[in-house]
Amino acid sequence: MFTHSFLGTNDVDRSRTFYDAAMGALGLASVPLPHGTVYPGEGSNLIVARPANGEAHTASNGHTLGFKAKDAASVDAFHAAGLANGGSDEGAPGVRVNAPGQMYGAYLRDPDGNKICAFAPNPDAAG
Repeated sequence: MFTHSFLGTNDVDRSRTFYDAAMGALGLASVPLPHGTVYPGEGSNLIVARPANGEAHTASNGHTLGFKAKDAASVDAFHAAGLANGGSDEGAPGVRVNAPGQMYGAYLRDPDGNKICAFAPNPDAAG
């Protein structure tokens, strides 16, 4: 459905450190750009860069960008890597009882205040 998602940053180096760690935990490598970084995925890309209009980035209220993780261990690694590289906790890893299929997920705020999460199938679900 999407070709890409773009998150703004005011500090490319700081965001690159955070996203290289968090996205690396999900198996995604980075490609540096002059104004940011792109993380190519299957059929879509995440771009984290300075806003094109030259104005300062501000985090949008109510926006969350979710990533697919292969398993709960990847979600745990994503969360730990983000915290260790300038992010803040927005929801520790665990089963989300209100999510479809009670998926296993974790939430972070990146150094610029953007909210991201990673979800995997519930490891305790029958099937």
